[in-house]
Order: sequence, then C-alpha cells, then structure tokens
Amino acid sequence: MSLETLASEFAGHRSHLIAVAYRLTGSLADAEDAAQEAWLRLSGLSREKSEQIQDLRAWLTTVVGRLCLDRLRSATARRERYVGEWLPEPIVTDLDASIGEDPLDAVVRDDGVRMAAMVLLDRLTPQQRVAFVLHDAFKVSFAEIGEILGCTPQAARQHASRGRRALADAEPPPRASLQEQREVLERFTAAVLSGDLHAVARVLHPDIVLIGDSDGKGRTTRRTMVGADKFLRFFAGLRRMYPPDAFAATRPVLVNGDLGMYLPAQPGGEHYRDVDEHVQAMTVHDGRIVAVYDIVNPDKLRHLPASVTRAGG
Repeated sequence: MSLETLASEFAGHRSHLIAVAYRLTGSLADAEDAAQEAWLRLSGLSREKSEQIQDLRAWLTTVVGRLCLDRLRSATARRERYVGEWLPEPIVTDLDASIGEDPLDAVVRDDGVRMAAMVLLDRLTPQQRVAFVLHDAFKVSFAEIGEILGCTPQAARQHASRGRRALADAEPPPRASLQEQREVLERFTAAVLSGDLHAVARVLHPDIVLIGDSDGKGRTTRRTMVGADKFLRFFAGLRRMYPPDAFAATRPVLVNGDLGMYLPAQPGGEHYRDVDEHVQAMTVHDGRIVAVYDIVNPDKLRHLPASVTRAGG
C-alpha cells in the first residue's frame, strides 16, 4: 500500500480518532496530538507490516487508546497541582455555522461529549475510563482493551463494569432540544442584563451547580457551588465588581453541542475590574438551568474559532 493511499485511508478515520481521544482525555490538544502520533506510527511502518493490518480503524483506535492512557496517567499528577476545579477543554462552535468537514463537527453531535457527561468521566480511574469509553461508546472488544491496559480481557471487562457503576447514579439529564435551550438562555440573558435577581432565580433550578475552571489564571468560583441562593449571591457580587455593560457583550455559542455563552475579555476602566474571557457551558432540564460550567483558564480557550472571538470582541 502506497503512502498516499495510506494517508487517504487515515484521513477517513481521523474524525473517529479525535472523538475517541477527546472522550478519553477531555483535551482537544491531547486529542489532536494522539491522532497525529497515530498517523506517524502508521506511516512509519514498512509496507509489509502496513499490509498485514486487517482492520485499520481498529488498529488506529488501539494506538490512540494507548496514547491516551499514558496522558491520563500523567494528568493525575498535574491535577494535584491545579488551582481550583478542573473542567474538560470546551469544544466551541459558532451557533450559526453550518456542519462542515471539521472533525469536531462530528464529535459534538454525540451526546457523550456534553460537558455534563465529560465531567462525570473524570470520576473514573484511567483504566476504568479507557475500558468504559472504548467498549460502551466505541464497541471495542475487551480483548483489544486488555491489550491497551496490559491486562486480561476479563480484567478489562471488570474495569469497564466498575466505571459503569461509578457513573450509574450520576447520569446527566438527557440533552434538551436546542429550541428549549435557546428559550431558557434568552430568559436567563434578559434577566441578567436587567439585573433582576428574581427573574434570574426563576430560570435556575433550586439545586443548580456552578463549577469554575481557572487554574488561578482568571476570576471564577474556585469551589463547586450548589444551590440557587449561593448562585444569586455570587452573581450579585459580580455585578458590583464588573462594568454594568460587561454582560451585554455575551453571545450564544455551542459548547460541546449544547447552547452556552461566550464573554470576551474587556477592560474594567477606572472603577471596575477587567473582565476575563469566559466560555460557559450549560445544562438545561425542564425549562431551567441545572448546571453552569464556567471556563476561564486561557490555556483551555486557545482553540476558539475566529468566528466566535471576532463576533464576541
């Protein structure tokens, strides 16, 4: 098989590989790197060895699985030094953009990459996450997963089962329709811009969860906040710290396939604090916001499309 033919076949699997790697690591940078490394390993094979591959998709998935397992193990140590809560890197797309050829277009259509679902995956050990995601989401056999994890198929099955049990009691609500999300976000935005705390409260679930991610490089809550009362007090404090018109610059975007908001960085002027760049993912259920994921860490906002940042700025 020629290198040109091999490259063409790899291109057909690239979207799948990025989807696998993102589900496993929660990082776009790691997903892109894993897909690129898989190509380098494939293209580095001799023609004889490449022709011996019976199922190229399965071979590439196994390679990416091993690479992501290594990244998950090293991430455990990095998380211990992380300031505040850690959230997956958001996949942000323009609300008005049409589905195109970008591999991420296919990734975000999967319910499993909703921010709420991705956050739950971080509860698992690296072995549980690899086994659960590869088997349940991508139908990889336990024999292949065992090769990735360096264990027997039976042990791989146990890792997946433990991961499944760990997530069973925390399954996020099903994805609301985009129309319902739009209606809720419009009510929330109007209430925020008016400064009417009672109107804001009506859009929030009583047990709303707010998680911020900054690594100390931006301003957001450092601890998970639960409850509408706490959310409202936090919001009232923000209105005192930032320019009155700061929130008017927000615009709706898709974050991991759900409706969310983009807030560009803005100067605070003489009397207020500067506004950091934010991406906020939201989970909507039964006409209310049940979770907000506020990502401020600039390292996780490097992949925002120009169509979003230009319109937002």
